[in-house]
Amino acid sequence: MKLNERSLAFYATCDSPADNAGFLYKRGERHTAYHRRWFVLKGNMLFYFEERESREPVGVIVMEGCTVELCDSAEEFAFAIRFGGTKSRTYVLAAESQAAMESWVKSLSRASFDYMRLVVRELEKQLEEMRWGPAGGCGGCRQLPSSWKPKPSGPERSPERLPALPTILPKENGCAVWNNVPGADRPPDTSICGGYDGEGNPRPPPLPPRRRASSSEAGSAGATAAESPSTFCRLHERYGQEVARLRQDWLERRRCPRP
Repeated sequence: MKLNERSLAFYATCDSPADNAGFLYKRGERHTAYHRRWFVLKGNMLFYFEERESREPVGVIVMEGCTVELCDSAEEFAFAIRFGGTKSRTYVLAAESQAAMESWVKSLSRASFDYMRLVVRELEKQLEEMRWGPAGGCGGCRQLPSSWKPKPSGPERSPERLPALPTILPKENGCAVWNNVPGADRPPDTSICGGYDGEGNPRPPPLPPRRRASSSEAGSAGATAAESPSTFCRLHERYGQEVARLRQDWLERRRCPRP
């Protein structure tokens, strides 16, 4: 695999956040001496510099197809990065403390895309189990989300329906009548309380007693109705005469203007 050196140098020194960074001791390939280098882990690439302020990395290790494990070495807190294959190189590194070694081993073990692929598959599996439940819970059957409906825990009850009232209530003697609902003419059932009938439907409010007009009130109402036209005629005739008189005076003043 060929890598662009300029692109690697820019990526190693850019402001993108690093997964881990610090000093490690790196054993040479030909000589067994350890050299202190500044290491920066970004994604699946482990860069190392001669100094912390260096502008270009000395080398890079691509963390793919390798294993990170502890190893026996003259240096304390040593671990190795081993690649598969007979001619592959093994990088031996040593940290400055136990905590630093554990931190580097953990971050390097999680740097490869193979590890990320396994994590994504595991998360997808957990999400699938959370969404559908265990496979053996319903005999391995799966239903579509649109066709799934929760089953009621208790006996299924139909929604309570109210009796339909007519759009326009009939009127009797100028007042709306409430006893036009079917079945309202039946005598009330005193054995059922709570304002509901035997089928669970609410009963309409009780009809107030009708009041019949007495003969004297009927006569006075008829007399008032009979007197009203004659009273209007008299008023019309009186005010009409006054208007006619005022008009006559106005016409005479126009004919004979005052000097």
